[in-house]
Amino acid sequence: MLLSSLLTRFNEPETLKMAKLGRELRAGGIDVTDLSLGEPDFDTPDHIKAAAKKAIDDNYSHYTPVAGYLDLRQAVCTKFKRENNLDYLPEHILVSTGAKQCIANTVLALVDAGDEVIIPTPFWVTYSEIVKLAGGKVQLLKSTVANQFKITAQELESAITPKTKLFMFSSPCNPSGAVYTKEELTQLAQVFKKHPGLYILSDEIYEHINYGGKHESIAQFDFLKERVIVINGLSKAFAMTGWRLGYMACPNIELIKACEKIQGQFTSATCSITQRAAIEALTGDMRPTQLMIEAFRKRRERVMELARLIPGIICNEPPGAFYIFPDVSAYFGKKTPQGETLANADDLCMYLLNTAHVSTVSGNGFGEPKCIRMSFANSLENIEKGFKKITKALAQLS
Repeated sequence: MLLSSLLTRFNEPETLKMAKLGRELRAGGIDVTDLSLGEPDFDTPDHIKAAAKKAIDDNYSHYTPVAGYLDLRQAVCTKFKRENNLDYLPEHILVSTGAKQCIANTVLALVDAGDEVIIPTPFWVTYSEIVKLAGGKVQLLKSTVANQFKITAQELESAITPKTKLFMFSSPCNPSGAVYTKEELTQLAQVFKKHPGLYILSDEIYEHINYGGKHESIAQFDFLKERVIVINGLSKAFAMTGWRLGYMACPNIELIKACEKIQGQFTSATCSITQRAAIEALTGDMRPTQLMIEAFRKRRERVMELARLIPGIICNEPPGAFYIFPDVSAYFGKKTPQGETLANADDLCMYLLNTAHVSTVSGNGFGEPKCIRMSFANSLENIEKGFKKITKALAQLS
């Protein structure tokens, strides 16, 4: 079958690939411990589910505006003002089928063939692939473990060229958990100020999963706000991964309308019932979210204790999100009991999956090939179990 050449531009997400392999082993009766997916193991809070049930009873079963219900977009504006002190109007908001679609809308609306997009490493696997799908050129800007996987203003300045159209980053970061402080964002903002044709996509989906204090958004700088596209959603903070709702905010009406035009040809609006539930999520009781974050905090402490017991790995304590992202290159070149050599992080992840029956994700897809991502969005029991199996498997290498 002759398929479109578009498919050769980008790769399958490493996160979904490992999840699929884990499910296949599990279907064969193997007990696989999942430390791969970025999905809270909590259920959606009851008050949000009740709002969805009411929406069904109230017959919210028809097409909605592509950009989302007006009262939902107003609720998003209320959230931004209350939590981030950012002022938006409903016409600055576009609701999509997940934050991933918001990112795709933005990239497809801004990036032409030959445009350069700067992405600091490590990054969420989809960033680079959507840029490639749009025909853009990915410019990876390497960060380091020593700098907590964050870039400096000087590094940013040196990466910008006349062809740079977009800068994409997340804070808190998936996969490293890195969080930019207000001072660090201020320094980056001063660089962006000198380049008025450069847009900034700020992925803030992990906003609430922040162990160090107040979330800071680069949209807070008024001189940049027209060029900042803030991406957020419900999946992480409200344990609503399957509900599929994300939203973007930008005062640039022309850009929002362009994204709406693109979305209108792909999916139109997201689920009407999810939209009604989202209003309750954004305006209702935040205590379930706070309790979930406290659970993640305890898991993070335990994960760091367990990681430090494994010889040879280098691991920062993440100030946000629910992953650790250790450098595991000390194990490259080692041999398995079957005599196979582990050449890289891909090999190591497959070894852990097939031998220890623990799913992790190679750092290769995140732009850091020396690392692997391990999620602690799982119970403490499963975390303990997974690390025990990993430690045993690594000890068998020679």
